[in-house]
This record gives sequence, C-alpha cells and structure tokens, in this order.
Amino acid sequence: MTTAPAHDAMDTALVRITGGHPLSGRIPVQGSKNIALHLYAATLLADVPVALTGAPNITDSGVCAQILRHTGARADYDDGCFTVSPAGVICPVIHPELGRRVRTTAVLAAAVLARTGQAAFPYPGGDAFCPRLIDRHIAAMQATGAEVVTDDTGIRARCGPRGVRAFTVDVSTPYGPSLGATVSALLLASRAHGTSLITHPSIEPEVTETARFLAERGVLVHLDEEGLHVSGSDWIAGGTFAVAADRIEAATMVMAAAVTGGSVHLDNITVTDFPTGLARALADAGITMTNDPSGGMQARLFGVLRPVETATGPHPALPTDTAPQLAAMLTQAGGISMIDERVYPRRDTHVPGLRGFGADITADGSTIRVRGPVRLRGAEAQAADIRAVTALLIAALAADGTSTIRGMFHLRRGYGHLLPNLATLGAEITTIPGGR
Repeated sequence: MTTAPAHDAMDTALVRITGGHPLSGRIPVQGSKNIALHLYAATLLADVPVALTGAPNITDSGVCAQILRHTGARADYDDGCFTVSPAGVICPVIHPELGRRVRTTAVLAAAVLARTGQAAFPYPGGDAFCPRLIDRHIAAMQATGAEVVTDDTGIRARCGPRGVRAFTVDVSTPYGPSLGATVSALLLASRAHGTSLITHPSIEPEVTETARFLAERGVLVHLDEEGLHVSGSDWIAGGTFAVAADRIEAATMVMAAAVTGGSVHLDNITVTDFPTGLARALADAGITMTNDPSGGMQARLFGVLRPVETATGPHPALPTDTAPQLAAMLTQAGGISMIDERVYPRRDTHVPGLRGFGADITADGSTIRVRGPVRLRGAEAQAADIRAVTALLIAALAADGTSTIRGMFHLRRGYGHLLPNLATLGAEITTIPGGR
C-alpha cells in the first residue's frame, strides 16, 4: 500500500526549463483531479467498500485519504486505486488542518452530515485566486434542517434526531450554478428520507460523474427542467468506479505542444471529452484535434497560432481552469486575444508571472487581453495556484533561454505526472528539490 504524496505547503522545490524544443509524442492522461476530489467525498456515503480506479496520484488525493481516515474510514491509495472501507462509527469532524488544504472541504462535510446528522469543518483551502464563497453549501445544509453556526475557526452543522430530511435548494450564484454546492446538495439528498430537488444545478462533469456514481449504487437521480431530483436511500452500495479522464490536463498538454510547434497523442481521452467551448477555442487558435482509431486522440497546430476571443462559463463553455494556460499559449498568436472570466469575479493571478517572461498581457476587471506574438525570454517566476503555475510552465516552454519556476507544491496538487510527461515529449526540464 502506498499513499499519494501530501507535501508541505512550504515546499521549496523548483523546476528549470530551457525553452524552444518542439514537444511531440504519446502520453496518457490522468484521472480527473476535480472529479476525483468530489468522488472521494461521495465514498463516505457507501455502506460497503468502494474502489475508485484511475485516481490521480496528486497531493490532494493524499490529503483526502487522511481526511477520510480521520473520520474513521479506512482509505488507501495504491497505484491509481483509491479504496475506502466505511467506518463502524463515523467521527463527524473534518480534520481542521487537513481541511484547510483542499477546496472540497464543505463537500466532505456534507457527506459526513448526511451520514451522522452533524459535522464540524474548517473553512476550505485550495486555490485562492479570488474570493470563493461557500454560502450555497451552507444553504443546502440548512435546507436539510441543520442548524449551522459559523465562527472564526470554522463551521458546525447539526440536524435533529432524525438526521437530514428531504429538501429543496437553489444553488445558483451571480456567476452561474455552483459546482461544489450542487455536489454537496446531491450528497445530502442521497441520504435524506424522501425526494429532494436541487434547482439551477451545475451540469459540470464533476456533478454528472458523482450523480452517475450514486445512481450505480442505488440512489435515484433524475434531471429535468425543474432541476435535479434525488430520492434518498438508507443503503448505498459499494463496488468499483472509474474516474473519468482529466480534461484540464489534456487541454494543458495540447496547448503545451501547440505553443512549441509540436504535436501530441493523448491516451485515455477522446475529442468528445473536451467541452464545446474549449474545443472551439483551440480550433479558433488553429489546433486540430482528431480521435485515433487505435485509441485516444491526436492534436496538432497547423500553421501559426491565431488570436482568440472567448469567455469561460458553466459546462459546456470554456472551463475556467483552462483560461490561464490559454492566455500563456496566446502570447504566441498573431493579434489581440480576449478571454473574459464569467465563472469567478476575476482570475488573473497568472498575469504578473507571464509579464515577467515579456508577455504583452493585461487584466481589466474580469477580462484578460493578450497581444502577440511576443518573443518570450527565460525568466524566474512563481505563482500561488495550480493553473497559474501551469501557465508559467507553458510560457517557459515557448521562451528563449532557461527559466526557473517556483511553486511546484501547487502543481503537485493537481498534476501527478505533468513534468515527466513534458520530458517524455521532449522538454528540457529539471526538478530541483529544496531550491532557495
């Protein structure tokens, strides 16, 4: 048995990249980080053991395994398989330190509340590129009949003696439906007595895959024009479930290959797994993606990169988690590109780092403006969230000279094999542990 890594947040490792090498070759795509984290919470609802195959070997998998063990469950990660055996008695507390290291803390707490009728949990951690509220998660807990109390240290929720009850809750926000709150409500409803209704639900793959996981284990889930109907169950089965491929990692590799003038063959994913908005943005930039009869898909840039005007949004629009990488790639497109952020109030933590490479990029409110092509130069850079660090890697691959990038802890939270995969494709890349 092995456990996915759980590195210290002050990890000082850095990566050194010499740009200018076209990336070409064949690599696998990992299981989705974002889907897996929500499935880890869903496993707490099962009454018998669950095995998630294709789970990504990332820091957040290790942290979630520790959180689940703290509740009393047996949770292990071994060679891509995340196994969970239910606890005889569930501790209704999300570990206060570990819970601040992942974004899905409230979702994990919702699963615990669904099983025990009470939960105590810290405020979530994860990427902090803008304020990210959890008010819709709390609204779902309150809708079940729970009394919710908040203070500076965290949140406590407690239901009456009968536990969670069937409910109706609206998970919409000014920026569209809340993905995380939809999953929290789905988990709560799966254990409530009766049928619950989640109005204006998110239909992101994280939600639909969690719903499919629960439906295969006996929970009745139905989506119609009213919303998501969920009939709770006193017994939820276990068994094996495969984590879907990571569309964000796949898009990252496609953009890394395109910005260097190369091509890539990706296993474990097909073109239809790319959301419409993402596929359209890549096509507008001049990238062709085709399914391979032997399996997987191929992506190649034909000609030169073209500028793109696009906007993030709820599925199937452009995923917000691909916007920083897209901005980095578009520094090499001929003309002005515009990326409007419509999932969060703003997302621009990657902008200062890209400027350090010489990029002509500005942020005006929710809109990122990129003018290219610009000859990027090697730089020393650092970023404080997963996708911003990845954007810097793409810039370094396109830049003249050698770059040094810090913040690898954040990269390991979301990508299990990104650096080795880049090396496989031909990148000149070195990881230096404990750099100053």
